[in-house]
Amino acid sequence: MTYPPNVGPAPHHAPERQPVPVAVPAPSPPSTRAVVTERLRAAATTEPGRLQIIGAVLALLVVAFGAVTAFEINDRAAAANDVVEHSQPLSATAANIYRSLADADAAAASGFLAGPQEPRPVHDQYVKDIDDASRLLVEAAANTDASTKSGHEITTLNEGLPRYTGLIERARAANRQGLPLGGAYLRYANQQMTNELLPAAERLYTAETDRLDQDYRSARTWPFFSLLVGVIALAVLFWAQRHNYRRTNRVFNHGLLAATAAATVVLLWLAVGHTVARADLAEANTHGQQSLDVLNRARIDSLKARSSENLTVVARGAVLTADGKSDKYETDYGTGMKALGEELGKAAKLAEDTHDAEGGKPVADAIEAVTEWQGRHRTARKTDDGGDYDTALEQIIGSENSTGESFSRVDEALRTALAHEQREFTRAAEDGRGALGGLPIGAAVLAVLGAVAAILGVNRRLSEFR
Repeated sequence: MTYPPNVGPAPHHAPERQPVPVAVPAPSPPSTRAVVTERLRAAATTEPGRLQIIGAVLALLVVAFGAVTAFEINDRAAAANDVVEHSQPLSATAANIYRSLADADAAAASGFLAGPQEPRPVHDQYVKDIDDASRLLVEAAANTDASTKSGHEITTLNEGLPRYTGLIERARAANRQGLPLGGAYLRYANQQMTNELLPAAERLYTAETDRLDQDYRSARTWPFFSLLVGVIALAVLFWAQRHNYRRTNRVFNHGLLAATAAATVVLLWLAVGHTVARADLAEANTHGQQSLDVLNRARIDSLKARSSENLTVVARGAVLTADGKSDKYETDYGTGMKALGEELGKAAKLAEDTHDAEGGKPVADAIEAVTEWQGRHRTARKTDDGGDYDTALEQIIGSENSTGESFSRVDEALRTALAHEQREFTRAAEDGRGALGGLPIGAAVLAVLGAVAAILGVNRRLSEFR
């Protein structure tokens, strides 16, 4: 076959392939979050939708305000209750443990000085002090976690007290037999009291006082978050009412007005109640606890000075200071009296600053008795140094014109001052606790009512669109 020029045979064509259909995945359904967001966006474009959102936000804010207020004030009220019911009583218990131990040591030395036949009142006082210390240790242990610092100190005291009383009984037995060994046992007992028991009691008192200070700070801390949420809630409520007025030209919406009133009451109650509570707790701390701390230390210093004074006569110069130049117990007496004077000066200043004439009078009496005590002590030391031991002993433990009589005046004045300051503390602290009473529950109830009122107020506007 002949083909025309430039024309070749027809090319061979492969059969056309049919396109293979590709599977297209079905679109995934929108997420719940996307659906909600879309509905909110659609609702926000209409007035009824916007009103529903405003009502929900208002109700949520008012409820949040009430919940936060209830939570924070309940925390403050619990701390104030701890001040009244737990930490301050434990601090007072620790101070009384210290006082009982120091008084027992002073009574034991006085009884020893009296000779083989210990005066019954002095013996009874010693027994009472030991019984009081034992009972107070049991009370403190029952209200203290054994693993805490206070628990360890209580354990130390419980273990050391029987050893101390054992030494005192040996001293008495030797004294009744006229053996000089009795004085040595008494000094050993005093060393255990001074080096082990009283330091442990002081650490216990410090730990409980620190816990009291922590409770004070917790109770007096401002509820800033509650106040902030309250201010925001009121601001949004005012905005919603202004928005309502501009849309409807109506001055009041009863529901929103009621919600605003409820939030305002809670905010004012919160601010005023906590301010009053802070003021009362500050008074309890300044007028009560600070004075109690100073007076407790003054009383302990007086007891330690009295014990050292008695032991000066018992040892008769046999025990010297570390440098070997001075009588140890006479030096301890001087140190104790100096500390006593400083604490009484602080107590007098506190009474003057708080214009507390009733509390200042026993402090002034104590200062006067201390001056008398120091004068009589100098006379007794001069007599003893002159070799007249019997007269010096009478000037120390006698019933009239003795240092013991002056010490009793100091102790009685301090006891009166402590009782007064304890009453002042209890009154002020209970007033502070009472100022917070009812606020957590009241805030929660008012918040719920305010939220309901806000919803009702918004629903009233919504009904106008139906």
